[in-house]
Amino acid sequence: MSRTDGFLALADSILAFHIAIILFNLFGMAAIPLGAWRGWKFVRIFWWRTLHLSLLVVVAVQAVLGRACFLTIWHDELVRLAGGRASYAPLIATLISRLIFWPLPSWVFAVLYLAVCAYTISLWWLVPPAPPHGSAAPR
Repeated sequence: MSRTDGFLALADSILAFHIAIILFNLFGMAAIPLGAWRGWKFVRIFWWRTLHLSLLVVVAVQAVLGRACFLTIWHDELVRLAGGRASYAPLIATLISRLIFWPLPSWVFAVLYLAVCAYTISLWWLVPPAPPHGSAAPR
Protein backbone atom coordinates (compact mmCIF):
# COMPACT_ATOMS: atom_id res chain seq x y z
CA MET A 1 0.00 0.00 0.00
CA SER A 2 1.44 3.35 -1.01
CA ARG A 3 1.44 6.37 1.24
CA THR A 4 -1.26 7.96 -0.92
CA ASP A 5 -3.41 4.83 -0.60
CA GLY A 6 -2.93 4.92 3.18
CA PHE A 7 -4.09 8.54 3.38
CA LEU A 8 -7.10 7.76 1.20
CA ALA A 9 -7.98 4.71 3.31
CA LEU A 10 -7.81 6.83 6.48
CA ALA A 11 -9.88 9.56 4.84
CA ASP A 12 -12.50 7.01 3.81
CA SER A 13 -12.53 5.56 7.34
CA ILE A 14 -13.11 8.99 8.82
CA LEU A 15 -15.87 9.66 6.27
CA ALA A 16 -17.53 6.35 7.19
CA PHE A 17 -17.29 7.18 10.91
CA HIS A 18 -18.73 10.65 10.21
CA ILE A 19 -21.65 9.10 8.35
CA ALA A 20 -22.22 6.64 11.20
CA ILE A 21 -22.43 9.53 13.68
CA ILE A 22 -24.84 11.44 11.43
CA LEU A 23 -27.05 8.35 11.07
CA PHE A 24 -26.90 7.70 14.83
CA ASN A 25 -27.99 11.28 15.55
CA LEU A 26 -30.80 11.20 12.98
CA PHE A 27 -31.96 7.81 14.23
CA GLY A 28 -32.04 9.05 17.82
CA MET A 29 -34.03 12.16 16.94
CA ALA A 30 -36.73 10.00 15.37
CA ALA A 31 -36.49 6.90 17.58
CA ILE A 32 -36.78 8.68 20.93
CA PRO A 33 -40.26 10.17 20.44
CA LEU A 34 -41.45 7.16 18.42
CA GLY A 35 -40.02 4.78 20.99
CA ALA A 36 -41.70 6.65 23.83
CA TRP A 37 -45.01 6.30 22.03
CA ARG A 38 -44.42 2.62 21.15
CA GLY A 39 -42.96 1.66 24.56
CA TRP A 40 -39.45 0.81 23.32
CA LYS A 41 -37.24 0.51 26.41
CA PHE A 42 -33.93 1.27 24.67
CA VAL A 43 -34.91 4.91 24.08
CA ARG A 44 -34.70 5.48 27.83
CA ILE A 45 -31.23 3.94 28.31
CA PHE A 46 -29.22 6.63 30.06
CA TRP A 47 -25.81 6.09 28.43
CA TRP A 48 -27.39 5.93 24.95
CA ARG A 49 -29.30 9.16 25.51
CA THR A 50 -26.23 10.86 27.02
CA LEU A 51 -24.10 9.88 24.02
CA HIS A 52 -26.78 11.12 21.62
CA LEU A 53 -27.14 14.47 23.35
CA SER A 54 -23.38 14.89 23.81
CA LEU A 55 -22.65 14.35 20.12
CA LEU A 56 -25.28 16.90 19.13
CA VAL A 57 -23.96 19.44 21.66
CA VAL A 58 -20.43 19.05 20.21
CA VAL A 59 -21.78 19.66 16.70
CA ALA A 60 -23.80 22.71 17.81
CA VAL A 61 -20.90 24.26 19.76
CA GLN A 62 -18.55 23.84 16.79
CA ALA A 63 -21.11 25.47 14.50
CA VAL A 64 -21.76 28.40 16.87
CA LEU A 65 -18.00 28.98 17.11
CA GLY A 66 -17.84 29.03 13.31
CA ARG A 67 -15.64 25.95 13.17
CA ALA A 68 -15.94 23.05 10.81
CA CYS A 69 -16.41 19.63 12.34
CA PHE A 70 -13.04 18.18 13.31
CA LEU A 71 -13.91 15.01 11.37
CA THR A 72 -14.41 17.13 8.25
CA ILE A 73 -11.08 18.86 8.85
CA TRP A 74 -9.25 15.53 9.31
CA HIS A 75 -10.91 14.06 6.22
CA ASP A 76 -10.03 17.08 4.07
CA GLU A 77 -6.43 17.10 5.31
CA LEU A 78 -5.96 13.40 4.56
CA VAL A 79 -7.42 13.84 1.07
CA ARG A 80 -5.06 16.80 0.55
CA LEU A 81 -2.07 14.75 1.76
CA ALA A 82 -3.03 12.06 -0.72
CA GLY A 83 -2.94 14.61 -3.51
CA GLY A 84 -6.68 15.03 -3.83
CA ARG A 85 -8.96 12.66 -5.64
CA ALA A 86 -11.67 14.74 -7.26
CA SER A 87 -11.12 13.13 -10.64
CA TYR A 88 -11.09 9.51 -9.49
CA ALA A 89 -13.33 9.40 -6.43
CA PRO A 90 -15.73 6.46 -6.42
CA LEU A 91 -19.28 7.45 -7.28
CA ILE A 92 -20.64 6.48 -3.86
CA ALA A 93 -18.00 8.62 -2.09
CA THR A 94 -18.92 11.58 -4.29
CA LEU A 95 -22.64 11.14 -3.59
CA ILE A 96 -22.11 10.77 0.15
CA SER A 97 -19.91 13.86 0.25
CA ARG A 98 -22.61 15.85 -1.52
CA LEU A 99 -25.20 14.59 0.96
CA ILE A 100 -23.31 15.61 4.08
CA PHE A 101 -21.24 18.61 2.94
CA TRP A 102 -23.67 21.31 1.82
CA PRO A 103 -22.38 24.55 0.23
CA LEU A 104 -24.19 26.92 2.61
CA PRO A 105 -22.97 29.78 4.80
CA SER A 106 -21.75 28.69 8.23
CA TRP A 107 -24.48 30.66 10.03
CA VAL A 108 -27.10 28.38 8.43
CA PHE A 109 -25.42 25.37 10.01
CA ALA A 110 -25.18 27.13 13.37
CA VAL A 111 -28.93 27.83 13.36
CA LEU A 112 -29.75 24.32 12.14
CA TYR A 113 -27.52 22.59 14.69
CA LEU A 114 -28.78 24.77 17.53
CA ALA A 115 -32.36 23.89 16.60
CA VAL A 116 -31.52 20.18 16.48
CA CYS A 117 -29.72 20.44 19.81
CA ALA A 118 -32.67 22.28 21.39
CA TYR A 119 -35.02 19.59 20.07
CA THR A 120 -32.81 16.86 21.56
CA ILE A 121 -32.61 18.67 24.90
CA SER A 122 -36.41 18.96 24.91
CA LEU A 123 -36.61 15.20 24.34
CA TRP A 124 -34.58 14.76 27.54
CA TRP A 125 -37.56 16.21 29.45
CA LEU A 126 -40.39 14.93 27.26
CA VAL A 127 -38.99 11.38 27.20
CA PRO A 128 -36.73 11.24 30.27
CA PRO A 129 -34.05 8.55 30.29
CA ALA A 130 -34.02 5.97 33.04
CA PRO A 131 -31.62 6.79 35.87
CA PRO A 132 -28.10 5.43 35.34
CA HIS A 133 -27.49 1.93 36.66
CA GLY A 134 -27.03 2.03 40.41
CA SER A 135 -28.80 5.36 40.86
CA ALA A 136 -31.90 5.66 42.92
CA ALA A 137 -35.03 6.32 40.90
CA PRO A 138 -36.51 9.80 41.32
CA ARG A 139 -39.44 9.97 43.72
